[in-house]
Amino acid sequence: MERVTKNTFAETRIRGCNPGYVVTRDGVVVIDTPQLPTHAIRMRQESEKHGPIRYIINTEHHVDHIFGNFYFRSTGVVVSHEEVFRQFMVVTPVLNPYAYAKEAIPTDDPEGSPLFPDEETYFRNPNKPTLTFTGDLTLRVGDHTFHLLSTPGHTRGQIAVYIPEERVVFVGDTIFNNCQTWIYEADPDAWLIALKRIESLDVDCIVPGHGPVCAKGYLSVQSAFLREWMAAVAVGISKGWTKEECIKNISFLDRFPVDIGQEYMGQRVQEMNVSSLYDYLTKK
Repeated sequence: MERVTKNTFAETRIRGCNPGYVVTRDGVVVIDTPQLPTHAIRMRQESEKHGPIRYIINTEHHVDHIFGNFYFRSTGVVVSHEEVFRQFMVVTPVLNPYAYAKEAIPTDDPEGSPLFPDEETYFRNPNKPTLTFTGDLTLRVGDHTFHLLSTPGHTRGQIAVYIPEERVVFVGDTIFNNCQTWIYEADPDAWLIALKRIESLDVDCIVPGHGPVCAKGYLSVQSAFLREWMAAVAVGISKGWTKEECIKNISFLDRFPVDIGQEYMGQRVQEMNVSSLYDYLTKK
């Protein structure tokens, strides 16, 4: 785990999201959980060395942020936006989250294979959120404040977790630092507003959903990349291209690498992004 501030830790070098935790005087608050079994178990063990886990906060419903909840059963209260609870591990036409988590095991966590639950066992108790909210929510744990801020865009239930005492914010996939941005399911206009909200926070460090810890300067890079994606698809639509033609002709794969462990999905990410943006822009 990388020590981001005195009491804040994050893991940014594994497949999946950047999970982390904050140590308080009255226990630990976990923010997102690793999708790979050995990493989830290791993170639980490391965090519990600092005290009992009081809360587990999920910043969104995508599988790489929530699957590891299974390995944090019998610990703290799981907290999320209401929309995360509603979409927790739901199969969509684009993705089966359980199958996606399982396919990563042979290549990214072979040691975790015996620890990976079969489907029936997993869904019996995946450790879904039990405390949900809409809008914003503030939690006080020991000597720390956790502002759970609604930042929809990447997903409808997206939140950021701002800890003013540490001058740090965990933003989930509102930021992909120096790696391909996943836009599927997104509302890009709301996403741009979310980036502005994060910019208003008094922080030194941002823990993104993917990629290295960054400062507020990267917000403009993420915003510009989203605008470029939208503009490229809008131009295709203005030329009369069908969705299939846009998918064939539009790609930003040369701009940023695909995140750790997802190299084989580079082209698929481009296709999902174009498809999602095409639907979004033609329905406006």
